[in-house]
Amino acid sequence: MKNHIVSTSILAVLLGLYSCKDEKSFKIEGNISNTADVKKVYLLRADTNQVSVIDSSELKDGKFEFKNQSTVANLFKLRLGQSLFDLIAKNGDDIKFETNLADEKHEYKVSGSQESDKIKEFNTFSNVYSAKNSQLVNEFQSKVKDNNQDSLLKIYQPVFEKNMDAYSKEVLKFVNDNKKSLAAFYAAMSLDPNKYEQQLVAYADDLKEEFKDNAPVQQFVKQMEAVKPVSVGHKAPEFTVKDVNGKDVKLADYKGKYVMIDFWASWCGPCRQENPNVVKLYNQYKGKGFNILGVSLDENKQAWQRAIQEDKLAWQQVSDLKKWDGPVARAYQIQAIPSNFILDTEGNIIAKNITGQNLEQFLNKTFAKL
Repeated sequence: MKNHIVSTSILAVLLGLYSCKDEKSFKIEGNISNTADVKKVYLLRADTNQVSVIDSSELKDGKFEFKNQSTVANLFKLRLGQSLFDLIAKNGDDIKFETNLADEKHEYKVSGSQESDKIKEFNTFSNVYSAKNSQLVNEFQSKVKDNNQDSLLKIYQPVFEKNMDAYSKEVLKFVNDNKKSLAAFYAAMSLDPNKYEQQLVAYADDLKEEFKDNAPVQQFVKQMEAVKPVSVGHKAPEFTVKDVNGKDVKLADYKGKYVMIDFWASWCGPCRQENPNVVKLYNQYKGKGFNILGVSLDENKQAWQRAIQEDKLAWQQVSDLKKWDGPVARAYQIQAIPSNFILDTEGNIIAKNITGQNLEQFLNKTFAKL
């Protein structure tokens, strides 16, 4: 009996020796069918702000191999010709990859990395919506030569937005079902940060104790913590800024009223394009209690005043004339304009960054109740 125990222990040690992983690197082995004229495979690392090539491998009889390092799980991409495939890898992973380059759906098989399998699951439904939208864009471009662009936009824009809404719902479900997966983080990054800010702020709260060594995740958590105080459902930060005549205007002056804080600038093309819509809606709803406080990110006072007159902005306008560095812009985490915050009578943020038809629908719904 004693000899049997010793033999079993030795066998376990030997098995351990032959099955241990290289914890100082990860390996990717690939098998590619129908390679056509593709001779090389490139390995790309997707960091916080960029995707860069970090290695390459010759395709020999449809096979390739990479051995690289990543102390924490990170998003990588394999580039074969014009095709990109996502993988998530970290030291110790032994990944097997397989695809057919003749497959228009870009399907692939992956094993040896549970996270890679999850990112593949995300890409499977993401590619479906990407194909739908590509088809829409192609149809639009083929027809726009012989038709009025504005009339075509009225037809195609709602279809495109419907596709994006359906896609975003699937992303949110995927993220909710896989909160402890890094793949869910990369999926969440594909959401419109303006439209889904509330969901992203909540998701960042869930991530605080996860992936502490992953720089992109921690940067996202930090960004959402900064945005949280000015997200929907929170009290709008108070401020005092001078108007065009140098008189102090306080946000507190609008207490008890519905008000939209409208961040814009004379030099901002999209802002000036949106202004006619805002003017129309202000005239339509001001009698029902809708107010606007314009906060300009201008530096040149004359240009600011001239734009107010040209665009016929009849509501109160203020500016500290410090562009992005103004205290109000910083307090409201303004990263792009036009940007707006709609406050209820208690000073709570009930909507933000809605423009065009979406703003009209929101105001109609809000004031229909009053």
